[in-house]
Amino acid sequence: MEFIHEPVLLHEVLQWMNVRGDGVYCDGTLGGGGHSEAILRASRGTASLYGIDRDETAIAAASERLRGFPGFHAIRGNFHDGKELLREAGAGKLDGVLLDLGVSSPQLDTPERGFSYHADAPLDMRMDRSRGMTAADFLNTADEKEIARVIREYGEEKWAARIAAIICEHRRQKPFATTFDLVEAVDAAIPKAVRRREDGHPARRTFQAVRIAVNDELAPLDQALRDFASCLKPGGRICVITFHSLEDRIVKKCFKALENPCICPPKAPICTCGRKPVLRVLAGGVITPSEEETERNPRARSAKLRVAEKIGEG
Repeated sequence: MEFIHEPVLLHEVLQWMNVRGDGVYCDGTLGGGGHSEAILRASRGTASLYGIDRDETAIAAASERLRGFPGFHAIRGNFHDGKELLREAGAGKLDGVLLDLGVSSPQLDTPERGFSYHADAPLDMRMDRSRGMTAADFLNTADEKEIARVIREYGEEKWAARIAAIICEHRRQKPFATTFDLVEAVDAAIPKAVRRREDGHPARRTFQAVRIAVNDELAPLDQALRDFASCLKPGGRICVITFHSLEDRIVKKCFKALENPCICPPKAPICTCGRKPVLRVLAGGVITPSEEETERNPRARSAKLRVAEKIGEG
């Protein structure tokens, strides 16, 4: 697979990351290395950058792309473990962190990865194919209530209960093996009249939900953000790009908590809890792509960028 991915909100990331020469940066979701390359070029090749990804194909592609930058260091792993991975790599304190969450275009566009509902392929969906259960494993073994919960919470799908029931009915006849097996189950669950009224593919929310569950994308995110904040130097910045409301809510809530961590009663005359602000939210909260970018790259339409700056040692 040729891992080519157009970096989303690239201009905005560079603007708010405030890249400087000899800085130390982390791209926690390395992908094909597009954002990383831009950061390294903005530093005139003098920065150190640690790129983390759990996808072995992404690591190989980015390492090839960035081989001309002596300060680039590839790390195979999950950004949820970023603090420990950076410690093991000897990274020290950081001037900036970037997280571009979710599935990348090359993963979506490679049928055998099983992320896309547009092509019939093995139902995998793992970002790290060396470990963990596949999407097929999950759908063939989880009970109906768990499948419904995942589709409802992670896909925000109102037909979740019916989809889960149809999935369990289908797997009794034949275990799930391919992406089209799942598409057929969703098609059978959602009434035709509803499918005709909706924009987009009827299976998109279910595929998103199963992918999130298989890769455990949401539960560790809050702690990962806090860990990366603790890795920043004072004045260092963290930039996070999200593509759906579930991720964005977690990022927004975490940044708000780190900006105002005080737990004293609202009417208390002075703070007695001793909790100090760690981050300062920048850019008025959220940045969205320009109309020009969304016209050029439709997948950027739902992207949101949130930025915060380290103001303490916590």
